[in-house]
Amino acid sequence: MIDINLIRENPELVKENIKKKFQDEKLPLVDKVLELDEKWRKVKFEEDNLRAKRNKISKEISEAKKKGQDNEVSRLMEEAKKIPKELEKLEDKRKELEEKIKEIMMKIPNIIHESVPIGKDDSENVEIEKIGEPRVPDYEIFNHAELAEKLGGADFDSAKETSGKGFYYLLGDLARLHSALLAFARDYMIKQGFTYVIPPFMIRKKVVEGVMSFEEMENMMYKIEGEDLYLIGTSEHSMIGRFIGKTLNSKELPLKLTSYSPCFRKEVGAHGIEEKGLYRLHQFEKQEMIVICEPEESYEWYEKMLKYTIDIFRQLEIPVRVLECCSGDLADLKAKSADVEAWSPRRKAYFEVGSCSNLTDAQARRLGIRIEGKGKRYFAHTLNNTALASPRALIALMENHQQKDGSIKIPKALQAYLGGLKKIEIKK
Repeated sequence: MIDINLIRENPELVKENIKKKFQDEKLPLVDKVLELDEKWRKVKFEEDNLRAKRNKISKEISEAKKKGQDNEVSRLMEEAKKIPKELEKLEDKRKELEEKIKEIMMKIPNIIHESVPIGKDDSENVEIEKIGEPRVPDYEIFNHAELAEKLGGADFDSAKETSGKGFYYLLGDLARLHSALLAFARDYMIKQGFTYVIPPFMIRKKVVEGVMSFEEMENMMYKIEGEDLYLIGTSEHSMIGRFIGKTLNSKELPLKLTSYSPCFRKEVGAHGIEEKGLYRLHQFEKQEMIVICEPEESYEWYEKMLKYTIDIFRQLEIPVRVLECCSGDLADLKAKSADVEAWSPRRKAYFEVGSCSNLTDAQARRLGIRIEGKGKRYFAHTLNNTALASPRALIALMENHQQKDGSIKIPKALQAYLGGLKKIEIKK
């Protein structure tokens, strides 16, 4: 959510930002906010004047009593009796206007960074860097789902029976490899000075509304029937939610947290949910990172966090590339974002394995996360980034380390997590 002062002072800038995101249907929202804000300020002015009048009458009553002016006291008290009802009406009107303004403000997208490329959708994202040499071996690369079954490491058919499409059973060494990836990412982040967290896997609606747009909420979140709880789509949600309504001491910043969690997503309308395998799922696991920092430090942290993910995949010996998300591909709260994509030698293309985002103060403004320092209070900046999400990372590892006989070579970085195991072989 952006600062309403920006709409008051520069509504054309806000409209131009909406146009850059190709959301022209939201342009009338800016004028609507200005209209409601004008009404709000009039009501607030009347309310403040009435409160001042009440205070003035209270002093006058006190003075009249001291002077023994009983008639004046009676007159003033009669006048004072009318104020509470008038004040209540104004308060109700002000709160009603505030709710309407907030509802609209939460639909207006965050101001994108000047470096963000302008484009309608993810087809216009811009490649900014490649890390590692994409390799296509001279032998056939098995589809990851087929290979997982050959390795005795997955059971998709039983998962379909117990839970439906978009679920899986991982077994034996492949399940161990999946867990090793997450443990490696966890330990890597701890070495970077991040505090390890296991957060709640369910959050209340007020947190959901604070961390994402309404469109994302509808398409992603699973609601717990009969309770004010949602299953998290990523641990960033509950990690940021931990600080709702809090004021942080500037001396304690930046807050650097990394968390493990299962993640649950409806994936409404998502391509690939019908396919057998591990690519697009209703359930997966992730090692996440978040930073809460001073506004002037957020883009420096954005670059650092992106490099952490790149280095994790470098150590896993998996080639990746970084795509700068264009304006039309940015979720409403994001000011700048980049996707990390891993190389698929089977498809001879890259696929998404993580995303790094700077939300500036938009998320903090929704959740009421402030900083106290420099003799004032102001909103924090929040960032999040995928350290590693699996089974996406597992697919990338299975393809890039697949040998001619279908066995999977274990990268050195993971061998210690697997008791020294160097290869997973097809079961005979």
